[in-house]
Amino acid sequence: MARVLTPRSEDFPRWYQDLIAKAQLADNGPVRGTMVIRPTGYAIWERMQSEMDNRIKACGAENAYFPLFIPESYLKREAEHVEGFSPELAVVTHGGGKQLAEPIVVRPTSETVIGEFMAKWVDSYRDLPLLLNQWANVVRWELRPRIFLRTSEFLWQEGHTAHADEADARAYARKILHEVYEDFMVNVLGIPVVVGRKTVRERFAGATSTYTLEGMMGDGKALQLGTSHELGQNFAKAFDITYSGKSGGVQHAWTTSWGTSTRMLGGLIMCHGDDNGLRVPPRLAPVQAYIMIVKTGEGVGEAAAKLRDALRDAGVRVGFDDRIDTPFGRRAVDAELKGYPVRVEVGPRDLAAGNAVVVRRTDGSKTPVPVSDVVATVLAALDADQKALHDEALAHRESRTVSVNSLDEAVEAAATGWARVPWSEVGAKGEAEANGQGVTVRCLVRPDGSVPGSEDEPDLIAIMARSY
Repeated sequence: MARVLTPRSEDFPRWYQDLIAKAQLADNGPVRGTMVIRPTGYAIWERMQSEMDNRIKACGAENAYFPLFIPESYLKREAEHVEGFSPELAVVTHGGGKQLAEPIVVRPTSETVIGEFMAKWVDSYRDLPLLLNQWANVVRWELRPRIFLRTSEFLWQEGHTAHADEADARAYARKILHEVYEDFMVNVLGIPVVVGRKTVRERFAGATSTYTLEGMMGDGKALQLGTSHELGQNFAKAFDITYSGKSGGVQHAWTTSWGTSTRMLGGLIMCHGDDNGLRVPPRLAPVQAYIMIVKTGEGVGEAAAKLRDALRDAGVRVGFDDRIDTPFGRRAVDAELKGYPVRVEVGPRDLAAGNAVVVRRTDGSKTPVPVSDVVATVLAALDADQKALHDEALAHRESRTVSVNSLDEAVEAAATGWARVPWSEVGAKGEAEANGQGVTVRCLVRPDGSVPGSEDEPDLIAIMARSY
């Protein structure tokens, strides 16, 4: 296939930008730092939304919608929160041709406005837990934008919950972390994530605990793919979210928040993409099997349509390409770029032999298959390639992760991948020193890889890396 993209090994950032453009995933918006998500990219985001939304609802949360505009005074009520976001805020000072009496913040996140309404809606312990989720856009003014990874406006889901006690809030934050985020990222995105606890330095502004899911990208850097936060009673006290307990008396609720965003699209590209374009895991793919007519005549169109219908009947998401006025080679390159898991090519020559050609995007194999066996072959390929992409990404992560015993070794290892180092050898002072060299503690994990209950547990391991 003719070279369309800059090779990853030659210039990874340029390859990333090339792929987004050539695969028609997104474009830069008219305002610096904004993006236009094109239909191909948005279809993938819709699949992400659907898979995530099902899992979120299975955990008992309900979808709602809250305003884009938030009074500046709301953010100031939780001092640590506003301090954490102040450099990123977009603020409206004029509306309707007049200066506003109070500046309005374009939401960077919705803890404050949702906290205001939780206080209104919660009265008794019977009203708890209150489990809410919102699909929305947010604005965080970005100085160094990169499509999907860091943009001034992006799409996301943000969950916000209120609970009667700390243990229930902690359990729910962890439930979302594992049953929604980890399950989705591993089993649908095919990205093996390290799930851990953020250090105090890296914790979400206003949170008491932040849990994270970190994926390794093709160049060895880390990408934070999602976070879940325990907010303690900080926001409940700031917004007076109180309830009457079973035994009487008024108490402050315990709250959580959690979110993932279109950043996952960037992670998908950088984790699974290759020099021919995107590779979309079959469970995520909007188009799982792409039927392509090579050339018309001799019953090709009818045979292709029958295969399309048979695959649809088998539950496969199917695309159909009969654009014979466009050269087949160009169409094949386009399909490779967009990462369709399987192509089924139907042409007169193969059909005369009773075959169609099944092309697998993951390994590039092209196999003539009897038409009667195409459905079974495609279904088997989709299952196998979902696992293959995950296993390939896991092998890549393991090959570029090293265990070291000192901060200096960890910083050196982060030049090419991840380092596992005893947290006791780093500490807050060492973390600050590493940050000055562009290396961060991505998360803390126990020696067995599980999520710590606190950063003070003995024998914790720090995962250190350069990151996006």
